[in-house]
Amino acid sequence: MLIEHGSNISLSEERTWTQILRSYHQPSTARSLFELTITALPLAALWGAAWLVFSLGYWWATILIAFPAAGFLVRLFMIQHDCGHGSFCPKRWTNDWLGRAIGVITLTPYDFWRRTHAIHHATSGNLDRRGIGDVDTLTVREYLESSHWGRWKYRLYRNPLILFVLGPVYVFLLRYRLPFGLMRAGLRPWISTQATNVAIASVAAVLIWLIGINAFLLVHLPIMLLAAMFGVWLFYVQHQFENTFWDEHQRWDLHDAALNGSSYYDLPQPLRWFTANIGIHHVHHLCSRIPFYRLPCVVRDHPEFSNIGRITVMQSFRCVRFVLWDENQRRLISFRELGRLSRD
Repeated sequence: MLIEHGSNISLSEERTWTQILRSYHQPSTARSLFELTITALPLAALWGAAWLVFSLGYWWATILIAFPAAGFLVRLFMIQHDCGHGSFCPKRWTNDWLGRAIGVITLTPYDFWRRTHAIHHATSGNLDRRGIGDVDTLTVREYLESSHWGRWKYRLYRNPLILFVLGPVYVFLLRYRLPFGLMRAGLRPWISTQATNVAIASVAAVLIWLIGINAFLLVHLPIMLLAAMFGVWLFYVQHQFENTFWDEHQRWDLHDAALNGSSYYDLPQPLRWFTANIGIHHVHHLCSRIPFYRLPCVVRDHPEFSNIGRITVMQSFRCVRFVLWDENQRRLISFRELGRLSRD
């Protein structure tokens, strides 16, 4: 049985829900092509508009244009994300080659990312299998047993400036240039990262030759960095909320972790569109083969999902302070709360 923590909702046996959600699996070629078109073309148009206003001397306007452009880039990344799950196009090879092409724009090596993201889905909420595709999270016991240096490093890592500003810059500009986490996992992660690097360098070289390095940097970097920061924030809120799910391997359950360890980030409609419904993250983790444009249908048809792990925009800002997993209370707590518990 899958039981939602802290409520009276009880979901049927796992195979029953697997069968129910299977009816939402099949992607529509026409719908997918439409979603790709209304994402990629506006992004290209905004990029061109940013270059045009820069060339006319209004460099400050490029920063304003970067905000909506970053929204479309986030949405393009979510399409790449669906490709990685094989849920955007009906054919596997179409998903893979579209994902690789988008990866050049998002600076994300597709095959390497797809593998690490699969590990994330297979281990999310498992205390004994942390470290790949997740936000580093210590338990209260682990933190208290750490050295002063270890505690300082963890506090620094958990600082919002590191997590949501410097962290995204590091991940997308530096970390994804090598297959960290899969360095000894064979040639495929290396081929993925290095082929993506070559493609990125080639596209950048052509654009710099056409419009100049100053225009390229001032137009593209703000778009990329804003999208990266918002993307990292989304990923953080999807799993780092107070009543999330963590457990040791022997008691860990994949479906319980999917349902209760992933939030339902209830965003306003425009943000739902730009984020391709990724806020319905608990359903996505429960059944990752559902195309993003069918996720709202699941919540509509099965309203019990709307009461599980729901977080509003205002509530999501509180998630930043939840940094340690308390195994006794079975929830995330803040450093300040740890201090009060230690004094008691």
